[in-house]
Amino acid sequence: MVRAAGCVVWRPAEAGGVELVLVHRPRYDDWSHPKGKLHPGEPHEAAALREVREETGMGCVLGAALSTARYLAKGRPKEVRYWVAEAVDGGFEPNDEVDRVVWLPPAEARARLSHEPDRLLLDEALTRMAGE
Repeated sequence: MVRAAGCVVWRPAEAGGVELVLVHRPRYDDWSHPKGKLHPGEPHEAAALREVREETGMGCVLGAALSTARYLAKGRPKEVRYWVAEAVDGGFEPNDEVDRVVWLPPAEARARLSHEPDRLLLDEALTRMAGE
């Protein structure tokens, strides 16, 4: 089992509401939420925060836990645990895994995401955020 963790990352928007960050991975040419594999012995929560920092440059505060994604990746079962996370500091610099990030309002973020499961995760995150 490949274990991974990630976040649906948000920040307050200047015009009110929220903006969400999406990462572009040139290896797959897709737009997704920041996520990545756990290091040996690393807790999921720590991995989620580390991966967000590595991929977006942002430090975050974890919020509500979201659904866990389970699927096959290169023929191996993969499990990705997700959280809502508020970005509190930092800034993006392109790296080997992520060449671009965008901050978008929810509807635009949903339209930009490349994969339907990521859209459903975004919907879940917005629902959880509205209920907090």
